[in-house]
Amino acid sequence: MHLDVVDLRAFYYKTKLGRSAQRSLQEGLRGLWPNTEGQIVAGFGFAAPLLRPYLADARRVVALMPGPQGVMQWPAGMPNVSVLCEETRWPLETGHVDRLVVMHGLETSERPSKLLEECWRVLGPGGRAMFIVPNRAGLWSRSDRTPFGYGRPYTLGQLEAQLRAHHFTTERHAAVLYRLPSSRRFWLKAGPMLEKTGRRLPTVLAGGVFMVEVSKQIHSQKGHMIK
Repeated sequence: MHLDVVDLRAFYYKTKLGRSAQRSLQEGLRGLWPNTEGQIVAGFGFAAPLLRPYLADARRVVALMPGPQGVMQWPAGMPNVSVLCEETRWPLETGHVDRLVVMHGLETSERPSKLLEECWRVLGPGGRAMFIVPNRAGLWSRSDRTPFGYGRPYTLGQLEAQLRAHHFTTERHAAVLYRLPSSRRFWLKAGPMLEKTGRRLPTVLAGGVFMVEVSKQIHSQKGHMIK
């Protein structure tokens, strides 16, 4: 079940914990995808908080928001690029997207297989997608004070197996949100230090959220892989 866009917006833009989480997630994604110049970047679910850095250099940015969640105008103070859509039928051409970010979309979907089929459809050959989901063993999935406490949390193995079953090739993965999901001043101040320390740990051991990057590989008729 998708969360309401009003609650998602309030968390990421109006709470100190949400704003700090947004910064950590943005830094994690930007570290993996530092350059999208000339590319078409799409987000599904509530990925808008992570897409702003790409507005300056991407050819086009679109934030797809599912009907059960609702839509908000985004980005503030700029021409709107957010679109309300059906969860498994997006208003994008087949093979049109170079980079796709899915956050608060997969774990809350009632039709995850159909959703992944739509992700596959819109990506171009060699296109990359980043799936951002709550870590089942992490603290963020156990707290309903954040959006990551809703839906189905994953282990890294579960997520990679589900993506592989839908023909995606895993390229790399990372973990973010090593900070505690607490709004207490002490833990908010300690957040940057915890994030820095956490990056040195194995991905499967810590971190409230997994980021898994996959690619769309297509085989030609002669059996060669097109990237």
